Amino acid sequence: MRKYFGTDGIRGTVGDDPITPDFMLRLGHAVGQVLRQGGGRPTVLIGKDTRISGYMLESALEAGFASAGVDVLLTGPLPTPGVAYLTRALRLDLGLVISASHNPYADNGVKFFSARGEKLPDEWERAVEAALEQTPRWARSVDLGRARRLGDAAGRYIEFCKSTFPNELSLRGLKVVVDAAHGAAYQVAPAVFHELGAEVSSIGCAPDGLNINDGVGATSPAALAEAVRARGADYGIALDGDADRLQLVDAGGRLYNGDELLYVLVADRLECGQAVPGAVGTLMTNMAVELGLGRLGVDFARAKVGDRYVLEELQARGWQLGGEGSGHLIALDRHTTGDGIVSALAVLQAVCRSGRSLQDWTAPVQLMPQELVNVRLADGVDWRTHAGLQAQKQAAERALAGKGRVLIRPSGTEPVLRIMVEAPTLEEARTLASRMAATLA
Repeated sequence: MRKYFGTDGIRGTVGDDPITPDFMLRLGHAVGQVLRQGGGRPTVLIGKDTRISGYMLESALEAGFASAGVDVLLTGPLPTPGVAYLTRALRLDLGLVISASHNPYADNGVKFFSARGEKLPDEWERAVEAALEQTPRWARSVDLGRARRLGDAAGRYIEFCKSTFPNELSLRGLKVVVDAAHGAAYQVAPAVFHELGAEVSSIGCAPDGLNINDGVGATSPAALAEAVRARGADYGIALDGDADRLQLVDAGGRLYNGDELLYVLVADRLECGQAVPGAVGTLMTNMAVELGLGRLGVDFARAKVGDRYVLEELQARGWQLGGEGSGHLIALDRHTTGDGIVSALAVLQAVCRSGRSLQDWTAPVQLMPQELVNVRLADGVDWRTHAGLQAQKQAAERALAGKGRVLIRPSGTEPVLRIMVEAPTLEEARTLASRMAATLA
């Protein structure tokens, strides 16, 4: 068990433990001590999204690293996958992102990447938590870490994103709307699609420190759908606050989630003659995707919810493609982690190469209705042994009888229990999910 780390780093409400400046100073020092165990003088890259609290947490982390004798490079606002890329490209020891991803501005957190640009394992997180319990070992003045700004971070990342799109293709003739959720990609995302030839307009690209994910972005795609229809665009691209997840909208305002887009990535590679032995989803991935991939002769495996677990499963099986319905898509032949911009380019590659619409690409996959209910648990309630909940869960599974699924799990990023039902009809899914949720009210 870990005390501070969840499924995607450390996250919470700013001002509440552990998202406080004193904890972040201790965290930077503890991570620095773990890094110093490898010898030498480590260098860490720190990026962030656009939350107002990012400045405070950045300063505290910088001081913590310096006090442990670790040098720091600061990028300013930069997408999470951009930090992963630069950490690897610059041969640094660690990448760190200050972000709470899709959460509202009052939350913040940190997530880490290894020197290879990959999410770090549970064992590393446990080592950091052990170091947090130890007495600090402050570096002498001569050994203190130094910090400097990496002025061309955004430009380097823009060029990387463009390099993942085939040279023989362009986005000329496409009109797209980019929604960066007033987050980390507000500058780089429009630039990438423009420089590849698309006619670009944008929403959600005017951050003020308080409006990240506020009615825009991948978690609120209705604003993008409206903008696409109003502006006569071909497609809309919605990212979340740190730009590692993607939702797409077509000209009619139809939304395509990560499950459908994963199917497109697999089908496109098969059409291009590439071998795709299998793909990885999660416990939440729609059953229709599994069935659709099976018809293509592609194996499918489910990992725990969280892109880090999708990545671990891909690496264990030697596969390249995976993702979540929330829009975290991983293509290991293009990046070491999920990247909303790179994933959008991969989908648009299929559209531009084939001349077929996204609706045509996803026609073989008709998603089964899913109902997801979030329930805040009262203190002391153990959902695993709650008699009423378990009785309703068993009743739901009997009612579905192989025609759907029930999944109950605690969120790794919020203090809620997630109850998901997948059924032949939305009405049935809602009824069964609400019955289970009602036992915890």
